[in-house]
Amino acid sequence: MELIEVVKMVVMWLIGFALIYLAVKKEYEPNLLLPMGFGAILVNLPNTGVLNQNMEGIGEIHGIIQWLYEVGIEASEAFPILLFIGIGAMIDFEPLLQRPILALYGFAAHLGIFVAIGLALLMGFNVADAFSIGIIGAADGPTAILMSQILKSNYMGPIAVVAYSYMALVPIIMPTTIRVITTQKERQLTMPIHKGKKISKTAKIIFPIVVTIFAGFVAPMSISLVGFLMFGNLIRECGVLNSLSKTAQDVLTNLITLLLGITISFSMTADKFLQVETLFIMLIGLVAFIFDTVGGVLAVKIINLFRKEKFNPMVGAAGISAFPMASRVVQKMASDENPGNIIIMQAVGANVSGQVASAIIGGILLGLF
Repeated sequence: MELIEVVKMVVMWLIGFALIYLAVKKEYEPNLLLPMGFGAILVNLPNTGVLNQNMEGIGEIHGIIQWLYEVGIEASEAFPILLFIGIGAMIDFEPLLQRPILALYGFAAHLGIFVAIGLALLMGFNVADAFSIGIIGAADGPTAILMSQILKSNYMGPIAVVAYSYMALVPIIMPTTIRVITTQKERQLTMPIHKGKKISKTAKIIFPIVVTIFAGFVAPMSISLVGFLMFGNLIRECGVLNSLSKTAQDVLTNLITLLLGITISFSMTADKFLQVETLFIMLIGLVAFIFDTVGGVLAVKIINLFRKEKFNPMVGAAGISAFPMASRVVQKMASDENPGNIIIMQAVGANVSGQVASAIIGGILLGLF
């Protein structure tokens, strides 16, 4: 093995160790960063048996990680899509149904997607790679993986790592950005504490069905994501499949997350990962998350000009798809700025709308491509 290959291998081990450290010590997205980090070490061992290889006297050996990748991601995109069933089963759309205007903030808080696409094109990435990199701004790891696979991006590994790493850094990126673009008075704005109109069980059952049909016409390419997300939510809300709902939320989500994390490491071999483009993707991802926050906050400020009852601008920042982390971060900031200020319900409404928005926008981009 040449020296340069040894150096690259060791660098990838260090990256794997770094991801494991962030997962264990810092508790940054441990469900995914830990298997991704360990997988990065596995696929960068010499003559590793986890990837396909030809052995003298034996013939071709099929590696387990490459097999998982080919079956669960390359052939069917099954892993990221199935994960949406579990996510849908976790989501309560009642805060959004009580305040439909929050849906606007969910879409506005994805401004970073389009900024990132433009920046990627300016940096010389082709259209398929630019679209794949841009979806990092959805703050939605499964959507980023799915987009990069469908569009056959050359940077699936870096995109997945950057997407999940920055999702873990939402508690750092979001508050810093919010403080720059808002005044203390705006951050201290209190909102009336009211539960809103009670949403009937029938409405909760009809909602995922209607959203699926709507997405099918507006963004047909999003229907696998939106449809599975809404299917998971329908299992939750129908009231007759409690055991399946619990299974989807716990067992299915944990199992798919585990497999998805280590399978993504297939794209983290040194020859694919150690490129200058990886640094560009990290920079673009950071810009995307910053502009997501900017888009959500500015949307609230603009709409407040026409509303008698003002929204705290930080609610808009919760419109990104990092559920439920974004809404928790916003509530903590509200409490820090003005003790006793409760905006969690509005933040959750924006947050869940962002989950739907990320899937629809991803489908629209696929349709455009």
